[in-house]
Amino acid sequence: MAEKVKFLGALGANLSGVCDRPVGEVRAYALFAHCFTCSKDLKAVTRLSEELTERGIAVFRFDFTGLGESEGDFADTNFSSNLEDLVAAADHMREQFEAPRLLIGHSLGGSAALAVANLIPEVQAVATIGAPSDTLHLGDSLAAQAPELEDQDETEIKLAGRPFKIRRQLLDDLASHTLKEKIAKLGKPLLVMHSPVDETVDIDHARKIYETAKHPKSFVSLDDADHLLLKNPRDARYAAEVLAAWASRYALDAPKSVGAEVSEGEVIVEGAQGFRQLINASGHTLIADEPESVGGSNTGPTPYGLLLASLGACTSMTMRMYANLKKMPLERVVVSLKHNKIHAADCEDCESTQSKVDEITRTITIYGDLGKAERQKLLEIADKCPIHRTLHSEIKVRTVEAKPD
Repeated sequence: MAEKVKFLGALGANLSGVCDRPVGEVRAYALFAHCFTCSKDLKAVTRLSEELTERGIAVFRFDFTGLGESEGDFADTNFSSNLEDLVAAADHMREQFEAPRLLIGHSLGGSAALAVANLIPEVQAVATIGAPSDTLHLGDSLAAQAPELEDQDETEIKLAGRPFKIRRQLLDDLASHTLKEKIAKLGKPLLVMHSPVDETVDIDHARKIYETAKHPKSFVSLDDADHLLLKNPRDARYAAEVLAAWASRYALDAPKSVGAEVSEGEVIVEGAQGFRQLINASGHTLIADEPESVGGSNTGPTPYGLLLASLGACTSMTMRMYANLKKMPLERVVVSLKHNKIHAADCEDCESTQSKVDEITRTITIYGDLGKAERQKLLEIADKCPIHRTLHSEIKVRTVEAKPD
């Protein structure tokens, strides 16, 4: 659910943006600031946005003045105008959608997010990806590429293979900003994500940001990811997964209908459009869905996948409980499960006369210095787990209708 938007930027140009919203309940709106000379349509940005929307987070991404589909002259822009563009984007979100509670910035966009966070009162949490700890990092890099700016006002340089006109005012503006004080006074939860092999912005910048910020703060390594998160699609998806999990503590609402208090053992399931289902299992939020091949969006396990997960978890717990009771040296248990429909005639120990029956294959791997008799006993105990017994007993499901609130 992507909606294209236009709004007025800091220098009076019309800026182009996209608001990506999830199907169903919006848990929070996030404002995304992209990297220097990048655009809202950078593959890593769209991947992050897709992953976040699947987790109920609406993402507003836009092109800064003079970039992508936005109007204006890039040579007129600087770090200060980028900050003003961010504030203008938040103002537009507040008027047309909802003000951002989560502010995300990639590379120099991360520096901008840190600098502008306290100018957007609704922002409750900030996350940076590969962000410089100061604006001098970019200023020094540009000055090295364009030494002629010492004697002239404007020149053309190539960045990522593309030509850009820059003016001396950009370098002067970058030199005028000090991020350290703003990071120290951020006063909001901060997530710093950075790759230790980032060749564009050294990992030491992440250290400086983290050390300067006050708690609550978190650092997550992006392992072997490149600066733009383009080398491997899994890098952007991993960053989004971590970001969504972290934000759920600070900036996200629980889904409204399934966010109500439930008693122990009670489960509430809510479905909106498509097959995606939100589940509250005694206060724990889960997602169920169907594969894309049958019309789902594959954002969570299928109902049968959840059933197998329930049986597998119960099996492992029951075996652990017994091993602890008998003081067996059980290290860990891995339970692999598959569900199939088979013809009753092919099932030797099935009592059903129906044409097809459900078959669950459960493969258990037991780790530990255990004897043959102990292993056999643990396998027998697996059949005594409560979910296993429930599946083998007669079950009655009583359905009643409740009137909507």
